[in-house]
Amino acid sequence: MAVKPAIKGPQAFRTISEASDAVGAPHHVLRFWETKFTFVTPVKRAGGRRFYRPNDIVVLKAIKRLLHDEGLTIKGVQRLHKDQGLARLAAYGDPDATFVMDAEPAQSIAPAGSDASPATIEAHEGLAAVIADLEAARARLDAVLAA
Repeated sequence: MAVKPAIKGPQAFRTISEASDAVGAPHHVLRFWETKFTFVTPVKRAGGRRFYRPNDIVVLKAIKRLLHDEGLTIKGVQRLHKDQGLARLAAYGDPDATFVMDAEPAQSIAPAGSDASPATIEAHEGLAAVIADLEAARARLDAVLAA
């Protein structure tokens, strides 16, 4: 009797094999992209085993699409990341996905030496989230218009 593999939830970390299947690129290509794109950073456990977060999968799908489908070069993808940011780049990976940037600590949002209240800090965080959502929506719209 064969044992069925456990089904992982959408927020579960993926092994390089699972990431490779999800992205549609071989293992060695994912490892190569880590050397070329500083923003591709899977979690590495003892022994160097890689685990990819859901956001990592979206970014890898975006890289694959930009390189293979859109015809960008590695330098072109690097420039896109530099000019437009990771959230905008990730929108190419899965336009319907919700890409969430890692949250910054509240202390880094308030200017140094300011006496920002928790409400002010929360407002800044909320605005940053709205801006990220708008950038992702614009990237999806750009992708649709370019097609």
